[in-house]
Amino acid sequence: MAACVDNSTKHCIYLTADSSPCQITNSISRLIRLCRPSASDLSSCNPIYQYASCTNRFDSSFKVSPQVYSEDHIWLKIRREAEFDIMQEPILSKWYHSAILSHSSLESALANHLANKLCNADLSQDGLYSVFLKALDEDSEIQQAVRDDLKAVRERDPACVSYVHCLLNFKGFLACQAHRLAHKFWVQKRTVLALLIQSRVSEVFAMDIHPGAKIGRGVMFDHGTGVVIGETAVIGNNVTILHDVTLGGTGKVQGDRHPKIGDGVLIGAGAKVLGNVKVGENAKIGAGSIVLKEIPPRGTAVGNPARLVGLR
Repeated sequence: MAACVDNSTKHCIYLTADSSPCQITNSISRLIRLCRPSASDLSSCNPIYQYASCTNRFDSSFKVSPQVYSEDHIWLKIRREAEFDIMQEPILSKWYHSAILSHSSLESALANHLANKLCNADLSQDGLYSVFLKALDEDSEIQQAVRDDLKAVRERDPACVSYVHCLLNFKGFLACQAHRLAHKFWVQKRTVLALLIQSRVSEVFAMDIHPGAKIGRGVMFDHGTGVVIGETAVIGNNVTILHDVTLGGTGKVQGDRHPKIGDGVLIGAGAKVLGNVKVGENAKIGAGSIVLKEIPPRGTAVGNPARLVGLR
């Protein structure tokens, strides 16, 4: 079998049935390096199912040294999972190479994937990619939060089969990372850009998170659909939030008017936490509950209105 990118023999790579997986991977990587984006690639916004073939979309100025690359275990694991998936399902090859294997870092892959998801006919994918990558590149806290979120989903969601599966397909994870970027722009007083990202995330992922909200690390939005989080809400580390959850206001208060969620809290599907109330560390809120008052640490609250049914 021979794969050619032009008519010259020096750009043809020959593979046989006896070729090892490493030879195949190296050959495919070589093909990727030979490809360059076309003018149409640079001016269009391709939907997720139309990733451009052999398009190296990552910024060549974003370099990762071999030492740093080898120490980024999450990114290395993602690449290995992508290569394995391609061997299992060759139909994924074009998408996985464009979305994962053509990138030099997790930040580049994430910036590209979010830009691909959030762009539209009037909002350039390449413009979003450049803005997202710059923000990710300069903020080590977001970089660590992204990795902690990936670990959280992989460890706490039985439906997550791999890191690459989460990165590419879990809209709760993607919406959270888009919010991290929007929050950074909000803090930088780039209000219009932050609100634009919020709007696009709401349209694409069906999750509405105000860019002013503060979200910790290791957070998992399971399913994500219908989640609404207000401007002054604060979410701690290692929190799990299921679908259709609202962290909102009562409509009667101005200023600091949204819930404060402690570390390790679990909020069940359809629960509503309203007003500037505190939910203590490691508390649990049952599905469909309406929380209007403070929940103590390690407490379990259920019902409408929510009542405390136990302490752990």
